[in-house]
Amino acid sequence: MTQYVLPFEQLGIHDVPSVGGKNASLGEMIQHLTQAGVRVPGGFATTADAYRDFLAQGGLAARINAELEKLDIEDVTALAECGKKIRQWIMEAPFQPELQQAIADHYHKLVGDSDEGVTFAVRSSATAEDLPDASFAGQQETFLNIHGLDNILHAIKEVFASLYNDRAISYRVHKGFVHADVALSAGIQKMVRSDSGASGVMFTIDTESGFEDVVFITAAYGLGETVVQGAVNPDEFYVHKPLLAQGKPAIVRRNLGSKLLKMIFTASRAAGRSTETINTSEAERHQFSLNDSEVLELARYAVIIEQHYGRPMDIEWGRDGVDGKLYILQARPETVKSQDVGVSQSFKLKQHGKVLASGRAIGQKIGAGTVRVIESAKEMHLVQAGDILVTDMTDPDWEPVMKKAAAIVTNRGGRTCHAAIIARELGIAAVVGCGSATETLQDGEQVTVSCAEGDTGYIYKGLLEYEVTTTSMKQMPHLPTKIMMNVGNPDLAFSFAQLPNEGVGLARLEFVINNMIGIHPKAILESDKVRESVREEIERRARGYADPREFYIEKLTEGIATIGAAFYPKPVIVRMSDFKSNEYKKLIGGDIYEPDEENPMLGFRGASRYAAPEFRDCFEMECIAMRRVREQIGLTNVEVMIPFVRTVAEAKAVIDVLAQYGLKRGENGLRLIMMCEIPSNALLAEQFLELFDGFSIGSNDLTQLTLGLDRDSALVAQAFDERNAAVKALLSMAIGSCRKLGRYVGICGQGPSDHPDLAEWLMEQGISSISLNPDTVVSTWQRLGQAGQK
Repeated sequence: MTQYVLPFEQLGIHDVPSVGGKNASLGEMIQHLTQAGVRVPGGFATTADAYRDFLAQGGLAARINAELEKLDIEDVTALAECGKKIRQWIMEAPFQPELQQAIADHYHKLVGDSDEGVTFAVRSSATAEDLPDASFAGQQETFLNIHGLDNILHAIKEVFASLYNDRAISYRVHKGFVHADVALSAGIQKMVRSDSGASGVMFTIDTESGFEDVVFITAAYGLGETVVQGAVNPDEFYVHKPLLAQGKPAIVRRNLGSKLLKMIFTASRAAGRSTETINTSEAERHQFSLNDSEVLELARYAVIIEQHYGRPMDIEWGRDGVDGKLYILQARPETVKSQDVGVSQSFKLKQHGKVLASGRAIGQKIGAGTVRVIESAKEMHLVQAGDILVTDMTDPDWEPVMKKAAAIVTNRGGRTCHAAIIARELGIAAVVGCGSATETLQDGEQVTVSCAEGDTGYIYKGLLEYEVTTTSMKQMPHLPTKIMMNVGNPDLAFSFAQLPNEGVGLARLEFVINNMIGIHPKAILESDKVRESVREEIERRARGYADPREFYIEKLTEGIATIGAAFYPKPVIVRMSDFKSNEYKKLIGGDIYEPDEENPMLGFRGASRYAAPEFRDCFEMECIAMRRVREQIGLTNVEVMIPFVRTVAEAKAVIDVLAQYGLKRGENGLRLIMMCEIPSNALLAEQFLELFDGFSIGSNDLTQLTLGLDRDSALVAQAFDERNAAVKALLSMAIGSCRKLGRYVGICGQGPSDHPDLAEWLMEQGISSISLNPDTVVSTWQRLGQAGQK
């Protein structure tokens, strides 16, 4: 006997041909993951047989196929007319009596004696949907907060008709699916009251880099449609899976989203009128929509689901505002980054121009072309191949034209919004959440859209030059010297970790302070005493955190932890802040505290600053952040490096300060590394090495101080060369002393990245590691491999 309706608890992943990927997955999780603690709301699904028999009535299927056969998919007007006609035919056709009765029976079984207060989500699940090679997410309609049998029957009919939305027709042609081979199942699922709670999307992989060791979670208030559609900029969280498995509070990063809107229930429970979007309160915007324990619980659910399916997953979740519990609403395979294997492609701007707009970078590519500002889907015909599509936000109706664009720019949306998902699938750059791009970018002007500079994407005026480097990730040759990386920007750490490497030889704290905080540490500590404009900016940036000091420490923690997690369990050597006074002065509030020095390069910096009474409380915040990364989060692969240590006495003083703040050499496996960048460091190497576990040679400062030149002066720049005989003599002394004492010795300066012959010489000297800029890692590694063979 043909079954037209099945309850979720009877479904499993083998039922995809009958109920589609979405409904089969819900049944699979209810059957197999409930005992693991994963909560999935119950419901039932109509089958593909129900849909096909419905269309077979009165020859409707034949009429639809005949209409589609004569359609030119590139003709947007014809596509719209064809889709509208087919949808109207479906809405006018009655359900077969057996289907209508089966829906009624399962509905009454779910609601019991009374359906008062019980509402449902009615979602589509295509039988070709959520297969590994296609993301049909959002192709058909979803209706939320539907109450009563009549309204549910109407919503199911709307879902059936939505298989012939313009976007769905176009998408099937684009992906090579035969229309008649795709059937539709309607999933009827009990609503989670996230209208008064929160919801979002999470991925068991970093969506930008493909890095597999994190769960990426987005969250906003109200129903999840605002996040999926890109109507809000949500909060974001990254959780490190290996440390989560060890029971650690493994949140390595948080980003506070603006969350300007939320979708809630209305009094009407009929399809199309059952929800509304309202503004969030000021308080909601300035706090995270999830607490840490909820983030960790969701991450654990995500890992359980990923392990069950054996592949990266894209998961929708909701927090019920009534019972406070977290629920999984959907789970499907992640279909873009999980397919990127074997080759790495990197984009790099060769010039910069005037920034016209900025927002959240999606992917890491660059696109250039002519701006086409589009107000609504009705204007899609204006977009030509290679244009830059600029609009407020996109939804699935836009998909027929998005594949023409060289890049996409939106006012609204976050990294899991519709525009972001489709841009990744199409392999083009997108910048979302720009705020007012449709006003600042002029129709017809030429621009370059860059997502190759970290989390922030920029739209530059004009067509700028850029280069694309394709790297084969084949087996790298074995070397006696470890090849490590210099990393400053945590936003790029997950991507850099995909390159061949032995860890991070230099993680720069300055980038975190400058870009993620932007405020002088003393101004943070004295925020109640600084001038009003500085205080207001501190308060604005510290939103979502307990106080400005906690904001500073947490942002340092997140920056360090992101890099540490990206390369875990390989060593990550973090250099404590090495700003000069003129650089500290550029931070907000810096002019209040920093001296005017004639030569800041040789002034109040590095170890002398840490030990100075006037800076000790600032340095304490760096030490607290480092301890949190190592002791709370559990990233014991992170090591501490002290820069610019002039004398042995200064080294002893800073080691005492570190110990006072809980960073004692040897405790919990902590290694202390010293930057060897002053001639005195090489000359007295053995004395310094009594206090430290090794050297990391800073060839930039060592060269300028050995040759007595200012590396920032164009007048003497031609004399700057790390391969100078005097510099190499000091390098040999430092390397020799470390080898004699069995200490670590690496180099993290610019020299080996710029001069492959210097890298070869260092390898011959027996250096432990060479830390390179990421863009030179593969080429230098391969060259050193060839040199080793010779």
